[in-house]
Amino acid sequence: MSVLRNIEHKIEGLFEGVFGRAFRTHVQPVELARKLVKEMEDHKVISVSRVYAPNEYTVYLGPSDREQFASYEESLRTELQDYIAENARRERYELLSPPEVKFETDDDLEMGEFGIATRMVQGPVPQPGAPEPAGPPGATMVYRKPVETEAVSAEELGLAREIVSLTVDDTKHELDGGRAVIGRSKDCDIQLADPNVSRKHAEVRQEGAAYWVVDLDSTNGMEVNGRRQKRAKLRQGDRITLGSTELVFRRETEPEA
Repeated sequence: MSVLRNIEHKIEGLFEGVFGRAFRTHVQPVELARKLVKEMEDHKVISVSRVYAPNEYTVYLGPSDREQFASYEESLRTELQDYIAENARRERYELLSPPEVKFETDDDLEMGEFGIATRMVQGPVPQPGAPEPAGPPGATMVYRKPVETEAVSAEELGLAREIVSLTVDDTKHELDGGRAVIGRSKDCDIQLADPNVSRKHAEVRQEGAAYWVVDLDSTNGMEVNGRRQKRAKLRQGDRITLGSTELVFRRETEPEA
């Protein structure tokens, strides 16, 4: 049996026995391990002679999921770090320091949802040719438990189509494809003529049944309902401020003909 599989068994074993039932509707520890490795793969950087991978991983959990891990969090964190390190060794990735996993609570996440943000943090001894260390964690990938039913459209269910939009200065922009990049660049889905807005400032994206807005490392940051945030789950009527421009998020049902 491989070392990775051994560590997976240890992670699963942390929650076996009388505690096993508690996690049937919550985030599973082994699920975290596999998604952390996926984020490592997705954010690796190829240098001249090496492949570098992130060495810091921040896991965002909803309040109920974080509470479930409370008594075992330190053990789980250690096992997840071992899992990441072993995958890096197997794939021959360079890490700027031993991997570190952090847990944070995010009130916007529902039971079974979790987010992962990664970054490269310079270790105590810089390595020749290593990429520049990153600043604060960037966009967070949010994972949601799949629904065990066949996906169908609203039209197939006989329901009215849902319209998701962002309104800017009385101009309504519908989100086609579940995402929209916002900024000054002509390549953006929603272009803003605001000098305080970055070329690619923020993105609204669909994650499962929810919509999120994510700051794309803009110069002047982003506010949602007057609160400065890097990412936020959107609800009907939420107001997103980029530079001096305000966008209003709406989810509406298309009126029947």
